[in-house]
Amino acid sequence: MKPNTKKELLSYLENVSLFLVGITLLVLPLLFTTMLTDAFTLPKQIIIGGAVIISIIVLSIRMVVEGRIRLRVTPFDLPILIFGIVVFVSAMFAVNRYDALISYVPLFFTLLFFFVLTNAVRGHKAILFSTMSLLLGTTIATILSMLSFFKIYVLPFAYSHVQGFTSFGSLLDQAIFLAIVVPMAGYMAWPVISPLFSKETTQDVFGGKRSSSISPLTIISTVIFAVLTVGLLLTVYMLATTQKPLILPFVTGFQTGLAAISQDTGRILQGFLFGSGFGTYVNDFTRFKQAAYNTNPTLWSFTFFRSSSYALELLATTGFLGLASFLFIVYQVVKERTFFIPIVVALVAAFLLPMSFILQFLFFVTLAFFAVLRSQNAASRYADLEFYLVTLKHGLILAQPEGERQPHDPVNTRYGKILPFAFVIFVLAVVGYVTFLSSKFIISDMTFARSLVAASQNNVQQTYNLQSQAIAEFPYRDTYHRTFSQTNLTIANAIASNQPKGSSPSAEVQQQIVGLIQQAINYGRNSVSVAPQSALNWNALSGTYRSLIGFGQNADQFAVLTNQQAIALDPNNPQQYVSLGGIYYQLGVWDEAIRQFQLAANLKPDYSNAFYNLGHAYESKGDAPSLQNALQAFQVVESLTTSDKSSNDKIKKEIDDLKKKIAGQTTQEQTQANAEPTPASDLNVNESKAQLPEQKQKAELPPPPKTNLTPTSTPTPSKEASPTPNL
Repeated sequence: MKPNTKKELLSYLENVSLFLVGITLLVLPLLFTTMLTDAFTLPKQIIIGGAVIISIIVLSIRMVVEGRIRLRVTPFDLPILIFGIVVFVSAMFAVNRYDALISYVPLFFTLLFFFVLTNAVRGHKAILFSTMSLLLGTTIATILSMLSFFKIYVLPFAYSHVQGFTSFGSLLDQAIFLAIVVPMAGYMAWPVISPLFSKETTQDVFGGKRSSSISPLTIISTVIFAVLTVGLLLTVYMLATTQKPLILPFVTGFQTGLAAISQDTGRILQGFLFGSGFGTYVNDFTRFKQAAYNTNPTLWSFTFFRSSSYALELLATTGFLGLASFLFIVYQVVKERTFFIPIVVALVAAFLLPMSFILQFLFFVTLAFFAVLRSQNAASRYADLEFYLVTLKHGLILAQPEGERQPHDPVNTRYGKILPFAFVIFVLAVVGYVTFLSSKFIISDMTFARSLVAASQNNVQQTYNLQSQAIAEFPYRDTYHRTFSQTNLTIANAIASNQPKGSSPSAEVQQQIVGLIQQAINYGRNSVSVAPQSALNWNALSGTYRSLIGFGQNADQFAVLTNQQAIALDPNNPQQYVSLGGIYYQLGVWDEAIRQFQLAANLKPDYSNAFYNLGHAYESKGDAPSLQNALQAFQVVESLTTSDKSSNDKIKKEIDDLKKKIAGQTTQEQTQANAEPTPASDLNVNESKAQLPEQKQKAELPPPPKTNLTPTSTPTPSKEASPTPNL
């Protein structure tokens, strides 16, 4: 290749890399779509992954053309590399391994984007281009949010026509994002917003020359700074008034983090070093939150997927090594002794607030900008290194600053081009494999999202087919299996309920119902195999077995066993004990039902529904002492529901009826009173959501999977046959 042609090609490739970085930063704050199950986060993850893949291909072509490996190094490369490795090991050691690995892949592309940005953005113009791309995208997203606040809806989507709409998916995320980005705009608008600028020519923060003249770019930056500042203030106002965020109390986050690395029975060492697994904080929350959490009147019934802060979440999910590797990154930032406000704000947010994926990405982007800016003033510490193949005697690979190779250096010129090819093949193989799995995940997610739309339209056949297709495409998400299990059960109930009263279903229909039920159980079992530490999966499987009591063999025992497993994974949640008590209540095992409802009431003394169920269990037991206990429980409910008129009216009527029952006054008047409709109430006896008709010859049901309360391995999900129901 001619030198001029080669130079033009390399320049073109560098421009392509820079363009990819810019377009990604521009589009990222704006991107959302309902074509995926997560309308706000997953689209952003996809575009980041796509940009990284194309950028790596471009970088590989450049290396092959140059015949050498040339990369910019920064003081943050090693800490980020260590952080990425530790988080990956954490995911591999996780009990819910598939959940952790699925969460790790977007982080993997985020860390790669750091290296892409630091190598693609070179020089003052490139810095301005990439920074302005991020600022423009954020500004447009902020304007859309501000218009929504004033009920001006410019987007054609119905779900965006709400006052608190934001393309970030969360006003808290938007507030943190803006708090980090606003200082970037402030740096660029400094000549206008600072009354202290002088006529002397000095170097600005972006590596260019600052003068007294105000350029059009500075004016644009000032407008952007003003819009983002107003947007930040408006977002904070909404968070403080109408859209108050739900954040896990810091004490609870700290306690669950320490418990996750010290109390994980069966994997103490793994838990201490690598935590429960990256991205699986929800399991730590359910397993290790203390009973005192139930005293919070607002948050007690909420399940948190993120900790109180990003640092505490890393402690719980990636262990001591994960937090230490992150602190290593922080140490390198502090070591630079340069006050760059955006990275300071990002670090403060990481230690004080929860950070979603988009904020984690922005953190590493800000770190990359910081590295690029520092390279303008400390070139020796941010140099481009060339890597050469040398003899084994000299270490095989030699790294030197660009242009400093000496004639006497032991470079193997004969095989000099082998190293770039080997490096490119290795990188493309790793990224290609991750890309292949990611593409299957995305396709399956789009299919599953379509199934949810079909379900909302009551298109049962299409819902069934699409969910089955999604599982076949990517069988490693417990959500797919759990939802498909419920779909099968719903269809079985629909077919059974459509049979004429007093008639027995045909053998074909009976076989179809049994097949759907077995499939519902099998996919429920798959969900707990894919994610054995998810209490939600065990609850769903328990609910499936419970709906089959009277229909299938041992359904009552299996319902109890699976509910007990859910309790083991969520031991301080009173709702779990109400569910188990409800199963015993359904079976007529009054003493055990009473015990479970009492446990729920002990965990949360102001839980009116626990006392309500307790009262009904005592009343159903029927003896005189139990009726008195029922009356006491109902009176507690009455005292707890004074602010809820419908519930209070309901319990007062039941207290009156119970007093008459105790007095032996069963009259026609009482019967009529019991038949009168009561207002809608939050009080209810825990019952099965769906119940198939009882069978004389009970169907044989698959038992729940055998697993320890703290399993150390994740079984591979099985692919069950999916017979299409005749609907």
